Amino acid sequence: MPPELIDTLKDIKLAIFDLDGVIYRGENLIPGVVEVINLLETLSIRVVFNSNNSTLTRQNYIEKLQKFGISSNIENVFTSASITAEEITKIKSRAKIYIIGEIGLKKELQAKRHQIFDSVNDSSDIDFVIVGLDRNFDYRKLAVAQNLISQGQAKFYATNTDATLPDKDKELPGAGCMVAALQTCTSQKPLKIFGKPSPLGINMILEKTGIQKEKAAIFGDRLDTDILAGNRANIKTILVLTGVTTSRQVKELANNTQSIDKDLIPYVIINCLEEVFK
Repeated sequence: MPPELIDTLKDIKLAIFDLDGVIYRGENLIPGVVEVINLLETLSIRVVFNSNNSTLTRQNYIEKLQKFGISSNIENVFTSASITAEEITKIKSRAKIYIIGEIGLKKELQAKRHQIFDSVNDSSDIDFVIVGLDRNFDYRKLAVAQNLISQGQAKFYATNTDATLPDKDKELPGAGCMVAALQTCTSQKPLKIFGKPSPLGINMILEKTGIQKEKAAIFGDRLDTDILAGNRANIKTILVLTGVTTSRQVKELANNTQSIDKDLIPYVIINCLEEVFK
């Protein structure tokens, strides 16, 4: 086990795990995950999960983790959809929202008593357009969202801007592709992006768990989301090379530390979670 990882585990009370690329790839559990989570819980370290993938509800994620032999509950699962729902409610309660997204985003917003539209007409009076990962994204959805934003009727927000997400043996397009399409045809950027690399979600986790940032660490597979968000929130960051970021990118990072954003540099780098036992 790297000395930095030993020091990190010795000091923390909260371990935040990304899901895609850290816990599993697609429908396949990554080796060593269950053992590491069990070890952390034995050490009285609270384990929570924080995913940028907005397609599932938190209950869906709990059920998926359960299939892998990992027990959790709603208070320990945070997604870009649930974070978006909490934050958008602070901006306006019971809003009328047009979404480009799937059931996870829809259900999380409805749980906060927002009205969700899949189609609109002149009387819909939409407050927000919110964009997340949508595997049924099409021209019609894009055109509706463009019209709402370009006419100044609705404000533009996004759950996250991940370019890709890891699948079993490949990468798939992420929510950033949908966000970029809408940016292109409206010439506008989202007013706010709620998921990682924004530290909003991590700060929310710290607040809800009551654990100080000095006692928290995030395990993630992406430099530009997990690591960047963790560093911006001033918690320990552990890059795991089982997802999007490759060992080649890590070497390039090591060779260019003077010319890149220091917030992209993780505190610890490990090849896989199994290294926790080595």
